[in-house]
Amino acid sequence: MTHQKIVILGTGGTIAGTAQNESDHLGYVPAQVGIGELIEAIPALRAASPLVEQLAQIDSKDMSFAVWTRLALRVAHFLAQDEVQGIVITHGTDTLEETAYFLQAVLAPSKPVVLTCAMRPATALMADGPQNIVDAVAVARCAGANGVVAVCAGTIHSAHEVQKVHSYQLNAFGSGDAGPIGYVEQGNLRLVRNWPRADVGWSLVAIETIAKLLPSAWPRVEILMSYAGADGAVVRALVHQGVQGLVVAATGNGTVHQALEAALLEAQAVGVRVLRASRCLNGRVFKGNTDLLPDAQGLSPVKARIALMLELMG
Repeated sequence: MTHQKIVILGTGGTIAGTAQNESDHLGYVPAQVGIGELIEAIPALRAASPLVEQLAQIDSKDMSFAVWTRLALRVAHFLAQDEVQGIVITHGTDTLEETAYFLQAVLAPSKPVVLTCAMRPATALMADGPQNIVDAVAVARCAGANGVVAVCAGTIHSAHEVQKVHSYQLNAFGSGDAGPIGYVEQGNLRLVRNWPRADVGWSLVAIETIAKLLPSAWPRVEILMSYAGADGAVVRALVHQGVQGLVVAATGNGTVHQALEAALLEAQAVGVRVLRASRCLNGRVFKGNTDLLPDAQGLSPVKARIALMLELMG
């Protein structure tokens, strides 16, 4: 059967937000407009008759394991249907990079799963959400597209690299020194590198495993930062509370303040999994011969946390 159906799943966010004044881009309430209403207001998509479903209605800063589980299961359900060509997910910008990486890690989809968003609410005089949704659908319809990607301001980012890099501008996402996958221009795609490939050796976990876990049963993994004057007090407190994993957002090439490193080594010695990521926006941690703490394989701190949680599950 020919792939032709596009599925659009709504989860809330600024793209579904409303403000009392059309010029107000900050004082809005996110997650107010239903995904059906959003799509109905876009003539180009209304005519395409996508399958639309409201999966959640939240501010993405409040993203939870429960929503992630529902989202992963629903995406897996639609990916298994032959007539579905691709899936678009509307999402808040704050944790979009985390949801994108999570879905890529657990699903490794051979069809496109496209997260999109907005930096202005739906009530803004020049809202960016409608164009972002139209662009996301264009990506989902592209022959050969696969994997989880993010589309914002006409730019396509891989789930592995995408990061929110600006707090206000419409073009709020970047892909570090890896660069974007490509661009959406007048409804057409211009690719500058290949579609992402699933890194199944790192953190892939069967969707059935996640479906069986209550949110309270997910492994507890926390993120710490290394900085001038850091010490190990928080590490020791977390170990006392039973933390299972720690990710340190380290300086530069994975360097950690000596006092913090001592506490992390203590934690590692009693069975807590520890990973070093870099707090730098670009680049990655390169493994050295004398490193005592493992590195995060090029992942940002928030994505390293997800990878470690999935590894502990598996």
